[in-house]
Amino acid sequence: MSQDLTAPAASQIQQTTPLLPTHEEISVLDTVESIAFRLVRRMNTGAWKKFWTICQRHIGSLWIYLATYNLMNVFGIENVENTNPDRPLVLVANHRSFFDMYTVSSVVFRRTSRPVYLYFPVRAKFFYDNPVGWFVNLVMGWWAMYPPFFRETKEARKRAFDKFSVRELVRLCTVGRGHVIGFHPEGKRNLDPDPYKFLPAQPGIGKVVYDARPQVVPVFIGGLINDLPRQVLGNWTGGEKVRIWFGEPVDLSEFFEKRDSIRTHKEIADFLMTRIADLGERDREWMKS
Repeated sequence: MSQDLTAPAASQIQQTTPLLPTHEEISVLDTVESIAFRLVRRMNTGAWKKFWTICQRHIGSLWIYLATYNLMNVFGIENVENTNPDRPLVLVANHRSFFDMYTVSSVVFRRTSRPVYLYFPVRAKFFYDNPVGWFVNLVMGWWAMYPPFFRETKEARKRAFDKFSVRELVRLCTVGRGHVIGFHPEGKRNLDPDPYKFLPAQPGIGKVVYDARPQVVPVFIGGLINDLPRQVLGNWTGGEKVRIWFGEPVDLSEFFEKRDSIRTHKEIADFLMTRIADLGERDREWMKS
């Protein structure tokens, strides 16, 4: 009887403990990258994660609010508030600005009462191979840019580390009270001048969602630019309105009945992009009015 009761608890403890890469996986990183990974992993663990989350909630979200309050328009935040805080929540959003997820996270912190522990899977280039990138991760994300993915064509051997990052990301999306994971299905910033056009969705988000079965809320973001001084100044000089649309949680049960394959993962990713595009159409109508 006691074994039956303790086995699930032991399994959950294993899932809530950050994973470690294998020797083969970590060995492909150079010294700077390895140090960065170990540092950021530690900052996303235990008491450190709680400390940096306090900084995010009371400092990070405040300066973003002060830089955008005259421009900010938020729709559907109740769709985040009403999610189950005991299950991880994945926010899938279009990607046009460096500041997309930082702005979204500040809104979630300031306009909901749910617990929030943020994670942003990130391209490792700059943020993990350059001490300046470490500093940016600290001052912009409070170390939340984790786990890292090495996708550079000239360093293909480092993609062996990404096997670990996928496992760790699936873990974060599977269990953890208050876990909120920000994800861009497009995979990179979309530089098209038309804010309602999107890049093809990458299957990675489909793989993670298929394996982890988290709650998923689509988000459309409009009005942010990549020039930080201009963005901040525009709050007082009349910059473009910033719009954040949170959709209803997405029902993906039909995909979970399909075979675990790259095709299914791509179908999930494409479906999520249609939900983001739907929010974009609502934004287009709102801007016309």
